[in-house]
Amino acid sequence: MVTSSDFIEVYDQALTPEACKALIERFQASKHVQRGETGSGVDVSMKDSWDIAISRHPEWADACTQLNQTVIAGFKHYLRRYAHLALAPLKLQMNQPDGSTALLDADGVAALDDDHLMGLIAKVFRPGAINLQRYLADQGGYPYWHCEQYPRLDQGEALHRAVLWTVYLNDDFEAGETEFLYQGRRIAPRTGSLLIAPGGFTHTHRGNRPRGGDKYIATSWVLYQRAESLFGRG
Repeated sequence: MVTSSDFIEVYDQALTPEACKALIERFQASKHVQRGETGSGVDVSMKDSWDIAISRHPEWADACTQLNQTVIAGFKHYLRRYAHLALAPLKLQMNQPDGSTALLDADGVAALDDDHLMGLIAKVFRPGAINLQRYLADQGGYPYWHCEQYPRLDQGEALHRAVLWTVYLNDDFEAGETEFLYQGRRIAPRTGSLLIAPGGFTHTHRGNRPRGGDKYIATSWVLYQRAESLFGRG
């Protein structure tokens, strides 16, 4: 039986409160904080934040690993539920014990053990660059309704974004929800929770202003592998 879904999933306690606090403290002590950008550059009328693009800085490599591991744990649940994230754009086959191959379907993806599922994920997907963001109390926010897929001059990386993800690092403030336009949902930040949702226009969203305290998040995407990686250059 098919059940309805808005494809927005939240996984609570994906990251421990201690780990979240440590990331916030490192952010506050960092010299790499700069004005947050959108695809068109800095425009505080669209996005008013202070960011660190931690994937660019070697000293943050451990944090990137920690966050990617957190996301993969949630993404495995997401992909088992929404297998056509991988199956719809690609024809995937799996080796059988008798040496033959069989077409992989949604039930097959849901039944994969973790090792085989990780193999599928490594084949089809790749992690995006991670951004830590601070939204100042009663001032910051991302009020512009936006999605994560759009044309760019840098070889179109934004068009490869399959899903977005956000890890909420604190919740000691009011409001500050991630609001999805068409789904009519507001996701309230909870310390350590992981949000995963599609990156296309169907999941147009915005980040509401936090009240009474600063809001900290880590955010990025799971991207499809580039065609050269999937199919070769021939």
